[in-house]
Amino acid sequence: MAKTVLITGATAGLGRATAIELHRRGWTVLAHGRSEAKLAGLPGVTPLLADLASLAEVRSLAERVTHVDVLVNNAAVGFGPPGGAREVSVDGHELRMAVNYLAPVLLTRLLLRTAAPARVVNVGSLGQVPFDPADIEFTRGYDGVLAYRRSKLALVAHTFDLAEELRGRGVTVNCVHPAGFMDTAMVRESGITPMSTVDEGLAAVLASITGPADDTGQFYAGTRRATALAPAYDPGFRRDLREVTERMLTTRAGRGTE
Repeated sequence: MAKTVLITGATAGLGRATAIELHRRGWTVLAHGRSEAKLAGLPGVTPLLADLASLAEVRSLAERVTHVDVLVNNAAVGFGPPGGAREVSVDGHELRMAVNYLAPVLLTRLLLRTAAPARVVNVGSLGQVPFDPADIEFTRGYDGVLAYRRSKLALVAHTFDLAEELRGRGVTVNCVHPAGFMDTAMVRESGITPMSTVDEGLAAVLASITGPADDTGQFYAGTRRATALAPAYDPGFRRDLREVTERMLTTRAGRGTE
């Protein structure tokens, strides 16, 4: 029986390559994207249109998924152009934290309740920086590169938390840094010269998708186990991050409870 995978951010770069390769291997591919036209250009997939900068649309996306064996949380907002201004999500949260962290946290949580994925692959980054969860909205001294890297620290910390929570329940949760500065539009927009290929990143993601079922709660750089930034292992940081995350999931920034 063919397995089913949901890939967020499947219309470009690593997400698109992963969708195409898994479809070639006979998987049922649920491909998420923000552009109906780009989704139409993906052959043999089930398109799922949603803007992950909106928590309401994340919830709507989850409601349209009835079964999934693997969830690949790949969608992300990159550094942005050099010197770019702070941006916010539909709900008023700092955009990179909202899309790169908050959306996958919520989508995973909702799917675990309904579609029961047996494997969660969070696409992370070695480029992590420490931050105080009390300042998760990054309202002062904003920098797009730091905002992206803060969101990736949050994502790997969440990966470790979720793996511990689900240990013994048959769900594998890992975070993978696929490759450094792949040749994608997101990297080029940032003014950075690509250092690796999408195929290198694809190999890493495929390894996480097909790896041993008892290999959980790990951070990978490519196909090798790696060490995340220290706060990701710190119980205090993870506790504070969980608390602020719960508030973000139920409030619009500065506007009270939804």
